[in-house]
Amino acid sequence: MDASTQTISAALLDWYDAHARVLPWRSAPGAPPPDPYRVWLSEVMLQQTTVAAVGPYFDKFTRAWPTVEALAAADEGEVMAAWAGLGYYARARNLIACARAVAARGGTFPDTEAALRELPGLGAYTAAAVAAIAFDRAATVVDANVERVVARLHAIEEPLPAARKPIRARAEELTPPRRAGDFAQAMMDLGATVCTSRAPRCLLCPLAQWCAGRRVGAERFPVKPPKKAKPQRRGQAFWIERAGQVWLVRRAGRGMLGGMLALPDDGWSARGDGAELPPLDGPWQHLGTVRHGFTHFDLDLQLMLYSGSDLARFAPNDGEWWDIARLDQAGLPTLFAKAAGLALAQRDETGESG
Repeated sequence: MDASTQTISAALLDWYDAHARVLPWRSAPGAPPPDPYRVWLSEVMLQQTTVAAVGPYFDKFTRAWPTVEALAAADEGEVMAAWAGLGYYARARNLIACARAVAARGGTFPDTEAALRELPGLGAYTAAAVAAIAFDRAATVVDANVERVVARLHAIEEPLPAARKPIRARAEELTPPRRAGDFAQAMMDLGATVCTSRAPRCLLCPLAQWCAGRRVGAERFPVKPPKKAKPQRRGQAFWIERAGQVWLVRRAGRGMLGGMLALPDDGWSARGDGAELPPLDGPWQHLGTVRHGFTHFDLDLQLMLYSGSDLARFAPNDGEWWDIARLDQAGLPTLFAKAAGLALAQRDETGESG
């Protein structure tokens, strides 16, 4: 590190010592690193999710499975149900696979970035974060907050995603050989609380005097390409009820919302509209439409109620009847929780009990 980068890094660490967020998966600035299991779990949960949303899930997971060995031994369905609502469900499947891989190593996480990368589901960011925060390795951690801070600090004009290469190079220059974990968390905290995407609080920023972006308008950075319109998909979900129970299916392990309990549907996907027939012939009533946004497409999901009285012919190969009174324990993904909420609202209005 040259003199200028050392000065910037030192200023940021001084700020972090005084202003670090208190989070359940962290150690205080300068304290010994936290349990690698808690660091890894939190970092997986925090991918594309806010700290506020993750807090209750982290507490629930660590109460149910306080060690990586406990998580490795957990029932996969229970883990997926506990994850419901956090989104990006491939993370939950990778979480289970990684926990089992670590348990097979005797419950000990590897302590280098390269070795962490060999675990299931750990990409460059998560491996660097665990190496830096849990083991104080001099790994460079670049999430969206760090990306924003560095792009503004150096006024990087190149648009994303091409800008990620120079942003990473600059972040590597700034990462100190000691207290790398605190430095990574300091960058994250600065981006989350001061160098925010809108209305950055530049007067409170410990790096303001070195910030090239501030002089030309910090909110310009990082430069983003024009947004592409997301495809609009359409599908149907089917509500089949009898005697206070609703029929649920377990989605395939891979693909959208994989491994989750859900209402049966017509096979919609990110690539196209649904086209499969309902699970059984008979009268169907349209209850309404649920709208939901995924990362790469938007979905209008029509909810169809089976309004016939004869379910004797209904004998699918898989699935289960689930008590409606405890439907909140099924761990439905957000889309199907919305659909179930719509069905239950209609049910309450009509006074039907199934």
